[in-house]
Amino acid sequence: MITGSGPPRCPRPADPGIVGRVTQQYPVLWPVPTRWADNDHYGHVNNVTYYAYFDTAVNAWLIDATGTDIRELPAIGIVAETSCRFHASLSFPDLLRVGLRIARLGRSSITYDLAIFREAGDDLELAATGTFVHVYVDEKTRKPVEIPGVIRKAAAGLVTDATEQ
Repeated sequence: MITGSGPPRCPRPADPGIVGRVTQQYPVLWPVPTRWADNDHYGHVNNVTYYAYFDTAVNAWLIDATGTDIRELPAIGIVAETSCRFHASLSFPDLLRVGLRIARLGRSSITYDLAIFREAGDDLELAATGTFVHVYVDEKTRKPVEIPGVIRKAAAGLVTDATEQ
């Protein structure tokens, strides 16, 4: 069951309506497919690849939500911190959804709460939860600057009731 303001717990397979609760908790469920090369020698997706899924989902969503090539902005988001808690194994050819919400929207940083779900028919099975912190810096000096307006506007839509601005 996925409830509360903390990170979601692994849902039990018999839980009905998982997708509805997940959609409410994570305003965006970004699709990310696994790739053949994601599997390691043990036959499951290697742990470092989960971070790539987070990175791909956040940046693809930013490009889509802003309608901007974020690489062309004078301020760039660099990853200052990331974490991942593993709940279940993934393997190619799983189809994934990465849940995105904003835990903190600061002056120069955004903290994302993320969850990776495996599509299982009409349900989503929790595989990992994590955080991802973008700090916006000047592209030349690499010193922190305010979050660009186009990004702040898009990010504001993912701030949940349990988060602060």
